[in-house]
Amino acid sequence: MLNIVLLEPEIPANTGNIGRTCVATGSRLHLSRPLGCDISEKAVRRAGMDYWFSLDLRVYENYGEFRAKNPDAQIYMATTKAQRVYTEVSYGPDAFLMFGKESAGIPEELLLENREGCVRIPMRGETRSLNLSNSVAIVVYEALRQQDFANLKLEGQLHRHRW
Repeated sequence: MLNIVLLEPEIPANTGNIGRTCVATGSRLHLSRPLGCDISEKAVRRAGMDYWFSLDLRVYENYGEFRAKNPDAQIYMATTKAQRVYTEVSYGPDAFLMFGKESAGIPEELLLENREGCVRIPMRGETRSLNLSNSVAIVVYEALRQQDFANLKLEGQLHRHRW
């Protein structure tokens, strides 16, 4: 199972969108506190995120706890500072794709500890970054494409007509 890790996410809508992407792709979501939103049952229900209860979710007090509970994780850190493009990596089925908080990304100290696992999404020079939930979707679907979209529905059906 693919793993999506959000390090201190700040914007509730992004966290919700990423949770929906995880449900749609069969990925597990890992959240490292502090969180910018309330993920209690009441708050989630109020936000209309009916898919949230299907989400495979793990929450950690901090990055240290995340690492302690996932010591063998192969982590790919998405950052605008990386030297490699996200398509240059071979993602295993149990890969951990990490994304930093919206305002600051992943701390540079963590990036340096995981130099080989840092990847970037190409952008024009003057663009600071993409929206977090968009970035997650881009990298997640590349990892899934490399795995031939295993366990995902590959064909759609019309509601009122036939193909």
